[in-house]
Amino acid sequence: MSARLALHARSMWLGLLLLTLGGVAGALRMPVSLFPQIDYPRVLVAIDAGERDPAQMEAEITRPMELALRSVPGVAHIRSTTSRGSAEIALNFPWGQDMTAATLATQGALATLATTLPAGIRYEVRRSDPSLFPVLGLALTSESMDPQALRQLAELRLQPALIATPGVAGVDILGGAPREFVVEIDPGRLAALGIPIDAVSRVLAQANLVRGVGRLQDRHRLYLVLAEHRLATADDLARLPIKRGDSAGAGQVMLGDIARIQSAAAPNYTLVNSDGRPAVLVNIRQALGGDTVRIVRDSQARLNALGLPPSVKVTPFYDQSELVLGAAVAVRDAILLGALLAGLVLWLFLRSWRLMAITALVLPAVLAGASLILYALGMHFDMMTLGGMAAAVGLIVDDAVVMLEHVMRRMQEGVARNANAVLAAATEMTRPLVGSTAATLVVFLPLAFIAGVSGGFFKALAVTMVAALVISLLYARLLIPLLCAYWLRPRDAELAERSSGWLGGLIHRYHGVLQHWLAHPARYVAVTAGLLALAGALAWYSVPSGFMPKMDEGGFVLDYKAQSGAALSDTDRLLQQVEAIIRATPDVASYSRRTGLQLGGGLTEADEGDYFIRLKSGSRRPIEDVMAEIRQKIADQVPGLQVETAQLMEDLIGDLTAVPQPIEIKLFGDDPVLLARSARAVAAAIGQIPGVVEVVDGLRVAGDAIVIRVDPARANLHGLDPAQIADQIESLVGGSIATQVRIGTQMIDVRVRGPADVRARAQLLAQLPLTAGDGHLLRLSQIADVTIVAGQKQLTREDLAPFVDVTARLEGRDLGSAMADVRKRVAGLHLPSTLRVEYGGQYAQQQQSFADMAMVFAAALLLAALLMTLLFERLRWTLAAMVTVLLSAGAVFIGLWLTGIELDVSALMGLTMVVGMVTELIVFYLSELPTSVSLDVKALALAGEKRLRPILMSALIAILTLSPLALGLSRGAGLQQPLATAIIFGLTAAVPLVLLLLPALLALLEGRPRDAARN
Repeated sequence: MSARLALHARSMWLGLLLLTLGGVAGALRMPVSLFPQIDYPRVLVAIDAGERDPAQMEAEITRPMELALRSVPGVAHIRSTTSRGSAEIALNFPWGQDMTAATLATQGALATLATTLPAGIRYEVRRSDPSLFPVLGLALTSESMDPQALRQLAELRLQPALIATPGVAGVDILGGAPREFVVEIDPGRLAALGIPIDAVSRVLAQANLVRGVGRLQDRHRLYLVLAEHRLATADDLARLPIKRGDSAGAGQVMLGDIARIQSAAAPNYTLVNSDGRPAVLVNIRQALGGDTVRIVRDSQARLNALGLPPSVKVTPFYDQSELVLGAAVAVRDAILLGALLAGLVLWLFLRSWRLMAITALVLPAVLAGASLILYALGMHFDMMTLGGMAAAVGLIVDDAVVMLEHVMRRMQEGVARNANAVLAAATEMTRPLVGSTAATLVVFLPLAFIAGVSGGFFKALAVTMVAALVISLLYARLLIPLLCAYWLRPRDAELAERSSGWLGGLIHRYHGVLQHWLAHPARYVAVTAGLLALAGALAWYSVPSGFMPKMDEGGFVLDYKAQSGAALSDTDRLLQQVEAIIRATPDVASYSRRTGLQLGGGLTEADEGDYFIRLKSGSRRPIEDVMAEIRQKIADQVPGLQVETAQLMEDLIGDLTAVPQPIEIKLFGDDPVLLARSARAVAAAIGQIPGVVEVVDGLRVAGDAIVIRVDPARANLHGLDPAQIADQIESLVGGSIATQVRIGTQMIDVRVRGPADVRARAQLLAQLPLTAGDGHLLRLSQIADVTIVAGQKQLTREDLAPFVDVTARLEGRDLGSAMADVRKRVAGLHLPSTLRVEYGGQYAQQQQSFADMAMVFAAALLLAALLMTLLFERLRWTLAAMVTVLLSAGAVFIGLWLTGIELDVSALMGLTMVVGMVTELIVFYLSELPTSVSLDVKALALAGEKRLRPILMSALIAILTLSPLALGLSRGAGLQQPLATAIIFGLTAAVPLVLLLLPALLALLEGRPRDAARN
């Protein structure tokens, strides 16, 4: 092998250089996003049915749709929420489902209902993916322009420019209702002139005409023949003639004589502001596969080139690229700091600047080669791939150090005196190097079989690390031997020899301790293993547990709910108090507010909405403290307002999977009264648990209704039926869209409705003037009873079964212990046996992820055992190695407990990686033992002495390179902090276990007599 490497040295140089350059080119082309691209197994159906009663809508629309959607292949669960005139149905599929096909199948299933659903039903089917949420949110405010004018500006100038940005999936505009023409009719004058109310709408629709009626050829030209009468202005509408009465000579009047025509905003029951000022929000959504950083940069450039009016101020209220860049900077800093610390370890042990230079050259080359693999696989730079690179730095440097240390040792021994001898020495490390790399790689194989959020996230990290380790092995086996052969000098070996004075003392002390252990292996193995196992078990039961790691995103969402059915103006007054609290918080940089809307869309009433609160960058309090303070102040100072707080990514992941709250208690039953009573009892019970906050009982009330019950007998006396009465009421109160006029590229609605005084107050509705069949006027109260019905509830169902979900969030409490208390409290309520209780939310996701990761850990352990057996064919060695690995894993739980870090999917991933990294150290130790003869104490001690330096260097480098991530010094380090902490404590324990416990275990299992250690 060494001869072939020397013979093809030039081609090797060129090939590795091309690999590195290709990696750099691939890295420059890779998209950058926050999270890995995951096919979330959820499809949403948003339904708009106008103005309808929730109970009637559920029976007439929601339930038939649910029944049709059950036939969609692969549907696991269906959940629906039905409110007044709107509903949302969520279809959950198994992970791994083809979501493009699932979305098409959902659309197909709904298409079969088109003929059976009531007229006017509109629905939208969309995949649940991160493109539902903006990557850049802009707030438009102005001192001189009203919200309607700002919306016009956004629709006509900003939206066309921004939607053309590469990678943008859509641009949504919130706030500032669209303009329309309003035709306010006078019912009294209409009746006096004998004009039916519906005649106005009919005439408007028929008069506003543009129709192609054919084509005509004449004198070598082909003409399109258009019959048209366009309405474009309020004056055009006012001059429109309307016939008086039904008689032939009744004459006609102009529309302007019987109605007031004006340009106004469309009816709107939402409010949007930014930093307390009316605003229009522009949400830019990223397409799947888009580049977040490039989208934000290009969007800003397009905005700067638009030349907006000076009075218009554009303020970003959310910028996801800041978090992405923060994560990238954190990983960059971790890599640089880790490389620097690794260099210090090299200098401490070997004192050669050439060795440091070789390591510094190999590290970026390996990362570049890994980037080429990621680019070929169509992956992104995101928080997981970048975190995987940061976590792989120690392993990459470790491969380099192991090869350099072995070559240096051979040079010190005088064996490697020339280039060919150096290459031959490097060949000796092929088996240990391949074995150690394989030990780390095999632990990632089981990840291919897990699903869910944890699988999607950590598969990206695993692929990154596997790519980095494969390239690292290639460079360590090919590039480093060539660099050593043609660059290292005998002086480097002399410097390493001189620097080993302190190391010689350490080896001497280690020799004495090891001899003592080998003299009494049973005693030391029993005591060490017993203490570590006991401490690990206690830590396992004591360590807090969570789901996904927490990180500081620099901003958070505050969802709010006012009193059910509250008027928009009343909700606004409450929210002005909230905004005073937000502005008084010194950590807040800016905020935006939506009332009747949500940042990510979804079913929303006029008494609810959300804020996005952006915090200042730089030095400030932790985001959890800011959230807790604002939430507590709102609870103390704004009674009647229910709030929930969450960071956007936590909210996003929850919405994309099922429920964003950590705690969800689902109560199923057929008795609505019993369900409501039980939900209140459950909410009250869990609200008393320390750390459980923002408890919501799930009894959402859409609001009140005014019910008009028509008396058919009385109506018939006036020549009316219930449908005609409803049509007239709709025209007078809500108004009806008669036609649309085109102004430029926009289509403007023309709404026909009654004067403002007929709909000013609820009690005046009974006096609404209607036109009888023969043209005379009457009051609504003459033919109908008008009453107010309070509390129209939103209706929720899962798999066609009615249910209520009680939700809550946590503050200063881990999910595992909180849910244990929740379960205990709910069980103590002794709910009726007719109710079924299930637990969902992030807790359900956690339980599934923990089960999956436990399987991954067990599989990784078994694969490591298989690898050890394949390498050495000694089952006793394999048993000793696995005991060492398990004890190192116990140290992980101790470390998490001591640092107060939750046991979550990131920490479990670190635990799994500890299996591979400790197995790697064991492989290096066992490689020094003879496999053809029985072991003796001398061989065990000699192997330990030879491997003391590389094992210490490997562990130190891995620990130091992971320290920046474990310390969580930056905003983007939160996801990898538990992983890094787990690995650090596992490796810290592994060093003495591999150097002392493993030889003692081998001596014990090999059955060596105790006095053999004295020879």
